[in-house]
Amino acid sequence: MSHFSTVKTELRQLEPLVQALEDLGYSPEQGERPVRGYRGQTVTADLAVAMHEGGDLGFRWNAQSGAYELVTDLDLWNQTIPIERFLAKLTQRYALNTVLTATSHEGFQVSEQHVAQDGSIELVVTRWDA
Repeated sequence: MSHFSTVKTELRQLEPLVQALEDLGYSPEQGERPVRGYRGQTVTADLAVAMHEGGDLGFRWNAQSGAYELVTDLDLWNQTIPIERFLAKLTQRYALNTVLTATSHEGFQVSEQHVAQDGSIELVVTRWDA
């Protein structure tokens, strides 16, 4: 019996997702990869993070929702933070990377970036027009 759980997300672009995982200290591997769970069971994901302790993390594209979904064995979740907090931090980094990419493409530069005591991130971007 599989112990894998699928968690819906709003993460729709691969590159900001990969960057967000890297920002949080993970080493994601792209392409079809096995995600390990209970007693060596695996599922295939489009992006996987091998974990030294507990079950692996995987993300696979869900064409119906148009977003990546997290797939992992929640019974083996052995991270320092609960899954909800992990997803909140991942989503925040994903949003930051998406905003930074979009503003860069529009010719803006980050002039200030602050992390508040509550963990929120404040950006100030500028653009000089000729």
